[in-house]
Amino acid sequence: MGVPRFYRWLSERYPKINQVISDTALLPEFDHLYLDMNGILHGCSHPPDKEDVTISEKDMIYAIFNYMDRIITQIVKPKVSVFLAIDGVAPRAKLNQQRSRRFRAAKDLATATATATATTTDTGTQTATSTASTHAHTDKFDSNCITPGTQFMTKISQAIKYYIRKKIKEDPYWRSLTIVFSGPEVPGEGEHKIMNFIREMKSSPNYPPNTRHVMYGQDADLIMLGLVTHEPHFTLLREVIDFNFHHSSSSTNALKAIQKFTNQSEFQLLHLSILREYLFYEFAQLASSSPSSSTSIKPTTTTTIANTATDDLANVGTGDRHTQAERDSEEEVEDLEKVADQFLRNFDEDGDNDSTE
Repeated sequence: MGVPRFYRWLSERYPKINQVISDTALLPEFDHLYLDMNGILHGCSHPPDKEDVTISEKDMIYAIFNYMDRIITQIVKPKVSVFLAIDGVAPRAKLNQQRSRRFRAAKDLATATATATATTTDTGTQTATSTASTHAHTDKFDSNCITPGTQFMTKISQAIKYYIRKKIKEDPYWRSLTIVFSGPEVPGEGEHKIMNFIREMKSSPNYPPNTRHVMYGQDADLIMLGLVTHEPHFTLLREVIDFNFHHSSSSTNALKAIQKFTNQSEFQLLHLSILREYLFYEFAQLASSSPSSSTSIKPTTTTTIANTATDDLANVGTGDRHTQAERDSEEEVEDLEKVADQFLRNFDEDGDNDSTE
């Protein structure tokens, strides 16, 4: 479940967190790759600018396979494992929101179909345009199929399992990886199943501290989930988004649009380690200006942050894998804790005064 416009705001405020993947870009090595498959399923089944056109299930499944293989073997190339997760049955709080949204989508589809049919009946003539419009609404792919328990999701889950077995059998690179697939029959949203997997992996006594993680997904809440793992090397993989782009009603075939999505989509990395540094320095400046702060923290300019971000990418593969936030002194951390405690005390006192009045 995403947070509307959060990623755009974050990218405009902290521009150094994004790194566009190109042929000349120096990319870090990753140990573990996590795929939130629901974003792939939606992109490969109904392109956003071709909502009124549907394609065959064969083409959908082929596009899913092609997209998975491109991310795993051509872009990320993980060294240890791949975790693929499809949304299962969501918690009760999320179910209410899903039901209202999906009932509204089904109602809108039925209304559009009835309107197109009534228009054709009233005129008494069926032109080529009206016939195409009626069939477009009738044959439109229902995105409500992408939910646990449907026949479509059962077929997609079986197809992905088949593809994994086939690649492990035929591809030496896939055979060298540990592949974990969590289908729609496992309860929980995909990103939270991934988080549980990471927690279990971190609880192992032999877990290496400098493990590098990358998670694919378009939802903005993945940013918060990645930050709360407290992993020093955690990166998000996303498609490049043009915020000034407007969907056009061109006559491009829906199948060609999906093929373009799977073969030509540009990707970028969102480095959470750099975002963590941005947040640290921004709140450090607030702490230094607070009257309750006993020691001042030297403000850091954006130029220093940019240099730190560049050094973080340049140190990939070296022994120094600690972020700037981890190299700061314990006095500064204690000072930030004092500021937080002071804020909570002031908040409680204000609440007591309001209740007394």
